[in-house]
Amino acid sequence: MADYREHALEGASALDLVVALYDGILRFLYAAGEAVERGDVTARRIAVKRALDIIIHLQARLRMDIGGRPAQVLSEFYASIFAQIVQASQAASRQKFEHAIGCVRNVRDAWRQAAKDPEAVASTSRRAVVPASTAAVDPEPPGAGLAVTRWTA
Repeated sequence: MADYREHALEGASALDLVVALYDGILRFLYAAGEAVERGDVTARRIAVKRALDIIIHLQARLRMDIGGRPAQVLSEFYASIFAQIVQASQAASRQKFEHAIGCVRNVRDAWRQAAKDPEAVASTSRRAVVPASTAAVDPEPPGAGLAVTRWTA
């Protein structure tokens, strides 16, 4: 399955890759919520760690120098979601995981809309001035410069 995902993302734009990372966060948050229901502490912790790894990566890729206010807002969003996920895990609360899922899904949907905009996709691939909705993220592919971890998005 990992090979399929790798091949599916080969020709993806930078924005498509960001959407894929958000999809990974969502997948791991759903897994954490399901682990809570089963009482599987180990599975919950693994899923939470993977979701947090992606958030850390996304936050590290923010370009405050060119992103301005949108980058600042995304940074605050990542900090907030990080805290929500940690709280959900500590409380072993499926409801708190579902709240975090809703927040992540809203932002992922905005990235998905940007990925459908040919101008936004072209801007990120040229590394030119990027529309405000996408200016906050360095278009370098996810994983470049990332510390070695074992998550897959």
